[in-house]
Amino acid sequence: MSARVRAPELRGRAWLNTGGKALTIQSLKGRCTILDFWTFCCINCLHVLDELRPLEEKYADVLVVVGVHSPKFEHEKDPAALAAAVERYGVRHPVLDDPELDMWQQYAARAWPTLAVIDPEGYVVATMAGEGHAEGLARLIDELVATHEAKGTLHRGDGPYVPPAEPETALRFPGKAIALDGGNLLVSDSARHSLVELAPDGETLVRRIGSGVRGRADGPAGAAAFAEPQGLCRLPEHAAEVAGYDIVVADTVNHLLRGVRLATGEVVTVAGTGRQWRSTVDDHAHDSLSVDLSSPWDLAWYDDKVIVAMAGIHQLWWFDPIRRTAGMYAGTTVEALRDGPLTEAWLAQPSGLAVSADGARLWVADSETSAVRYVENGVLGTAVGHGLFDFGHVDGPADRALLQHPLGVCALPDGSVLIADTYNGAVRRFDPATNLVSTVAGGLAEPSDLVLTADGGVLVVESAAHRLARLAPGALSAVGASTVDGPRHRTERKPTEVAAGEVTLDVVFTPAPGQKLDETYGPSTRLVVSASPPELLLEGAGTGTELSRRLMVDGSVAGGVLQVTAQAATCDTDAEHAACHLTRQDWGVPVRVVEGAPARLPLVLRGVDA
Repeated sequence: MSARVRAPELRGRAWLNTGGKALTIQSLKGRCTILDFWTFCCINCLHVLDELRPLEEKYADVLVVVGVHSPKFEHEKDPAALAAAVERYGVRHPVLDDPELDMWQQYAARAWPTLAVIDPEGYVVATMAGEGHAEGLARLIDELVATHEAKGTLHRGDGPYVPPAEPETALRFPGKAIALDGGNLLVSDSARHSLVELAPDGETLVRRIGSGVRGRADGPAGAAAFAEPQGLCRLPEHAAEVAGYDIVVADTVNHLLRGVRLATGEVVTVAGTGRQWRSTVDDHAHDSLSVDLSSPWDLAWYDDKVIVAMAGIHQLWWFDPIRRTAGMYAGTTVEALRDGPLTEAWLAQPSGLAVSADGARLWVADSETSAVRYVENGVLGTAVGHGLFDFGHVDGPADRALLQHPLGVCALPDGSVLIADTYNGAVRRFDPATNLVSTVAGGLAEPSDLVLTADGGVLVVESAAHRLARLAPGALSAVGASTVDGPRHRTERKPTEVAAGEVTLDVVFTPAPGQKLDETYGPSTRLVVSASPPELLLEGAGTGTELSRRLMVDGSVAGGVLQVTAQAATCDTDAEHAACHLTRQDWGVPVRVVEGAPARLPLVLRGVDA
C-alpha cells in the first residue's frame, strides 16, 4: 500500500453554486468528495455530469461533488460563459473556476475529464480519467462510508450546494432550429428540455412540445419528456408518410432519436435504447430501436437518409426512418482531424450539419477541431480548420483561417456556407468559389445554429442570449462582410517524452471494487493504436486484445500524437444475477521523440488507489 496523499487545497478565481462561499478541504471533511475536472466544450465531460447525477442523489447526505472547471478554449476562460454553461447543463453542485489550470496541475490531471476521490479525512484515494466510472464510484463510496462510519470520521448532512436564481425568458439556451411550412419555426429549447414552435417573427410562442422537465417519455405534447434536445430534421413528405411522423429530434442526453407528428405534437422514440454507446465499430445495419447511441447533436436529410452528428463518439451515423434501421456512416471514434474515405476519416465532436442546395455536399461543423468539414462522393474533406489544438478568429484564405468551436452550419443557395462560430460569438462565411473565410456578424452570445428563411433572410440561434436574432440585411453581401485578423491560439498540452525505437505501451486496468474481468464471450480487453502523423509509428499500430503493446517509434519524426483506445469488459462478483460493464477510454497523447527518454508509456484506464 502506497503512502496516503493529502488532497491539495482548493483555490481558484471564484466559486459558483455556493452562494458566494469559498469551500476548503477542511470544510469538506467528514464527507466523501469527488472532484470533477471538466471543461464545458468537452462531450466526455458532459457525459460525466450525467453519470454523476444519480450518485449525487443516492449519496446526497455523504457525498459532495465539486466541479473544477479547467478550460481548453479561450472563450471558456470567460467567467460569464462558465456561469452560463453551469446553468445550461444543469450542474447542481459547487463549481470552482480554475482558469489557469492550477488545480488541474496540483491534482496531476492529464485528460478531460478526470475524477479525483477524496475520503472524509481529506486524503486522495483514487483518480480516474474518462467516462463510464459510475458503478466503480458507487462501490468505492460504499466502502468509504462503511470504513469512516465505523471510525467515526463520517458526518452526514446537507451539502454546500446553493442553487442560483433562474431568470424568466421565453427560451432557455436554445440549441437548433428549422423553418416549418408557413414560416413558423421549430426550436429545441435545450435547457427547458422541450421543443418550442414560434411564429415567423421568431418571438411569439405558438406551442410547446414536451413537459419542460428533464426525462424520457413518449406521448402527447404536454406529457412527452426530453433531456437537452438539440438537432431537428424535417423528413421529406414521402418518408414522413411511411414513418408516421414529420420531424426527427436529436434527444441528446437521452441518447435517443425521437419522432414528432406536427399535427398533434405527439412524440415517439424512433432510434436508440437510451443506453450510451460503448461498443466496437462495425458497418452493419441495426434495428434502430436496438442500437445504442451517444449524444446525437444534429441531424440532416442527405443521401436518402437522416445523417446524425454523433458528437459523443466522434462519428456520423445514419438512420433510415422507412426501414427503421441505423448504423455508422463516417469516422472511427478516434477524436482528431483526418480526411479520407468515410470509414477511415477522423472527426472530433461533430455538432452541426447542413446540406448544399444541390444535395451533393453535406457540411459538418466539427467543433473540437474548430473546423468545417464536408462529405462528398464518399469522402470526408476539410474546408477550414487545422486540428484539436489550433483555434482563433482569423479570416482570409481558408488554409490559414481559424474558427473557435463552431456548433452550426447553414448552406446558402450560392454554394457558400454560413458558420455559427460559437466561441468567437460570430457568424462566419466560407465561399468555396474563392476559398475565402469572412466575418458577417459579431458580438453574438454563443450562436449555435443558423436558419435560412423562405424570404432569404437568416436567423441566428443566439443560445446564450436565449433568443433568435435576425442577421442585418446586406450582411451576406461582399460589402457587408468584414475581414478579421484576430488572435491565433494553440492549446499546448505538455508532450510526453518517448525514446526512439522500441517503446512499451502499457494500459493499466484495475476492475472496480466488486468486479472482475469477464471473458465469457472471448477476450475481455481490447486495444487500438494509431498515430498522427502515421509515420511516427514504424510498428505497433492496429487492434489487439492485450493491454500491452510493443511500439517501434521512428526517430526521424520529431513527435506527434498517439491515438489510443482501450476497453475492458467486467462483471460483478458474488452476485446471483451479475451485471456486465464495459469501460472504455480514448486518449490523444502528444509525444516528443527524445534520445534517452523512457521506453515505456503507461496509461490508466480505471482509477487505482493513490
